[in-house]
Amino acid sequence: MDGGAANYNPRTVEEVFRDFKGRRAGLIRALTTDVEDFYQQCDPEKENLCLYGFPSEQWEVNLPAEEVPPELPEPALGINFARDGMQEKDWLSLVAVHSDAWLLAVSFYFGARFGFDKSDRKRLFNMINDLPTIFEVVNGTAKNNPKEKSSVSNHSSTKSKANTKPPPAEEGLDDEDEDEEDEDDEHGETLCGSCGENYASDEFWICCDICEKWFHGKCVKITPARAEHIKQYKCPSCSNKRARP
Repeated sequence: MDGGAANYNPRTVEEVFRDFKGRRAGLIRALTTDVEDFYQQCDPEKENLCLYGFPSEQWEVNLPAEEVPPELPEPALGINFARDGMQEKDWLSLVAVHSDAWLLAVSFYFGARFGFDKSDRKRLFNMINDLPTIFEVVNGTAKNNPKEKSSVSNHSSTKSKANTKPPPAEEGLDDEDEDEEDEDDEHGETLCGSCGENYASDEFWICCDICEKWFHGKCVKITPARAEHIKQYKCPSCSNKRARP
């Protein structure tokens, strides 16, 4: 397993960050939207398994690389062995922490390999640090504070976040403008529970009525038309929370 290195070697800070974001998106998908499939693939009866994320935003559970040393730093080994000995949430959090560490290792491996200087390394870290960690996304701690969440969620529990604005204030136009600016600020800090990206006003969003996380419609395969007929929306993670064998 080479983590896609054979086909893609980022050489600039921007390319390394793009590589980081792609791998990160794939890992987040494995631990949120595709969590049921990921859980089943991590069979404790199998050999040591690793979770890989790729620049293409895909993920894979596979055996570690056979070559020594490997082409790229390797993810945590044997994540499947701990699956049945822990609560699912705790196990996913553990995998998320190790995935965060692996992403940083891969990015700074590229930085060292291609001679990034102090300024480049600092810029790369700051770009990475502006994104919530996988651990934060998986545990929901990347969301804005409860007051802001409540303000956003009150607009609709199963409808689009796009194009939802508070009703015009009766006090006058100035108050209305201030409310819209505050609403944009609050929305801007809301993160997709699947990909971890920020809210954008031109995208369709939907909120899970169970965990109250917001998701891009495209990330959970829900269209605005379909959302109109959903009385109570459950995200993939909440839908899959049932008794494990």
